Amino acid sequence: MKFRRQSRELEPMNLISLIDVMFFLLIFFMLSSTFTKETHLGVELPEAKGEPSTDSKQQIEIVISEQGSFSINGQSLVNNETDTLRAAILKTSEGKTDMPLLLTADAKTPHQFVVTAMDVAGQLGFSRLSITSRQPEAVDIKKK
Repeated sequence: MKFRRQSRELEPMNLISLIDVMFFLLIFFMLSSTFTKETHLGVELPEAKGEPSTDSKQQIEIVISEQGSFSINGQSLVNNETDTLRAAILKTSEGKTDMPLLLTADAKTPHQFVVTAMDVAGQLGFSRLSITSRQPEAVDIKKK
């Protein structure tokens, strides 16, 4: 007796379960991974070689100390709140927003205080804002 082999068609591979497994693995790795790595960059503040301004016009100078306290034209403010800074700038400028405004900050001043001073000046309508810098120290080539 001859038995004929039954030809079997290959069953297609079920990819749905494989896709489900891969999807769950993707979700697992997304939830268990941390994407924020805190890195601390060493930032050196820039120096400028430009010539100092010789404007003799009246100007407002805001000085920000290392602790974040503000001083306007040599007069210290009682606190470092934005409302106090706004009132002092308005009083000093007498409402003239076309005056040049100089912003001088200590090299170790947190960036937030500088941005706060710039924001208050911008809200008041000052458009002539300058940030002061120091002249670079001369490097003696012979010493190196």
